[in-house]
Amino acid sequence: MTRRITIDPITRLEGHGKIEIFLDDHGDVERAILQVPELRGFEQFAVGRPVEEMPRITPRICGVCPTAHHMAATKAADAVFGVEPTSTARKIRELIYNAFMMEDHTLHFFFLGGPDFVVGPQAPAAERNILGVIGKVGLEIGGKVIRIRADVREIMAYLAGKAIHPVCGLPGGVAKGLDEEHRVTFLKTAKDAVEFAEFALQIFADVVLKNQAYVDIVVGEAYKIKTYYMGMVNDRNQVEFYDGDLRVVDPDGREFAKFKPADYLEHIAEHVEPWTYVKFPFLKKVGWKGFVEGNDSGVYRVAPLARLNAAEGMQTPRAQKHYDHMYAVLGGKPVHNTLAFHWARLIEALQAAESMVALLEDAEITGTDLRRIPTRIPTEGVGIVEAPRGVLIHHYKTDERGLITAANLIVATIGNAAAINMSIEKAAKAFIKGGQVSEGLLNMAEMAFRPYDPCHGCGTHAWPGAMPLTINIYNRSGERIRQLRRS
Repeated sequence: MTRRITIDPITRLEGHGKIEIFLDDHGDVERAILQVPELRGFEQFAVGRPVEEMPRITPRICGVCPTAHHMAATKAADAVFGVEPTSTARKIRELIYNAFMMEDHTLHFFFLGGPDFVVGPQAPAAERNILGVIGKVGLEIGGKVIRIRADVREIMAYLAGKAIHPVCGLPGGVAKGLDEEHRVTFLKTAKDAVEFAEFALQIFADVVLKNQAYVDIVVGEAYKIKTYYMGMVNDRNQVEFYDGDLRVVDPDGREFAKFKPADYLEHIAEHVEPWTYVKFPFLKKVGWKGFVEGNDSGVYRVAPLARLNAAEGMQTPRAQKHYDHMYAVLGGKPVHNTLAFHWARLIEALQAAESMVALLEDAEITGTDLRRIPTRIPTEGVGIVEAPRGVLIHHYKTDERGLITAANLIVATIGNAAAINMSIEKAAKAFIKGGQVSEGLLNMAEMAFRPYDPCHGCGTHAWPGAMPLTINIYNRSGERIRQLRRS
């Protein structure tokens, strides 16, 4: 019997999952998989609900990215009723969404992904967290992180009704406008957010890019897979979060497809494996060839690095400067280094902050024309946004009364599901040799999924509760020979 290492649950992600690592007779990694033992059933919960309720229901899927689900559901409801939001309403939605992207990317870097670099990948587990980060960078910087997130969330809370589980979206518009007093206050916050995003990128430069050992890890083969990339772009093929076409580039960076959100089923299909509740989307025109890399594989990636690879630039000047710098340092486009997702995430946070400033300097943002009332009989609609974790698809079908008859959600984490498994296996093979394991080496394997910022509560709809981390190691006879446990 092949020896087996179980990491259950994996840490610093949203939702629950476990990594199963299977060793050969020499104690080297033969196979590694990410198993998600949670039931996803949210599409079925939606059946029979009025479609205009979906923007208030779907944010409950996840407390980390509720704004993404709210906006995707709102846009899908727009499409179901065949109504476009007013210009002011769209700008308010975009302001809320850019505030969300900036805040969420900051959360991930400092709380979830950053500890592996700021504290160190081999540091004791008890130190690889936000407290360890504060211990390294100082209380003043920790205070800046907490303050900017709180201030940006004030924008979300005021306009969206709540910072978590927003309620502002209506078919054809929004429920609340922006007055001049709050515009001035929020503009200051947005400008502070721009400076903070630049500050975070400087921390990345000082802590990661100036540390050759870390750079070697980032560019090393252990954290590199060659895939297709998918991201939303505007009419100039620049990175877009709220609304645009979907663009796919191949592993060599050439445009492979570009399509409207309503046409997603012509390009994306889903593969099923018996060992997980997660589905594995792939490119229809390439086909499912398994968990393999390269041009002949239908596996694609989404999320920050994928968006930058799929685009031809950023929408804002400061973010564009960092975009150019990243590709210059990493050898040009596309970048296949998985750990570069962390760098790309900070560049996106800067674009989001700059976009907030531009929107708040637009006189139309304080307009009072907030909604275009739907008049068409509801039918079917697709709403897509870029969640922090990648392309998020909501697709609803209704009867003539607007009651949901079918719902399909392809969430961002699922878009990366195949790539996450491939990344974990490649890292595990690189670091686990001869059956020798340690907390530090296992964290190096876990580091292969954190750049994707996966959310399995979102991807499967969470059911079981949390449990302590237990790693069991078995010999060829199936006897447990060692156990590592973390409460």
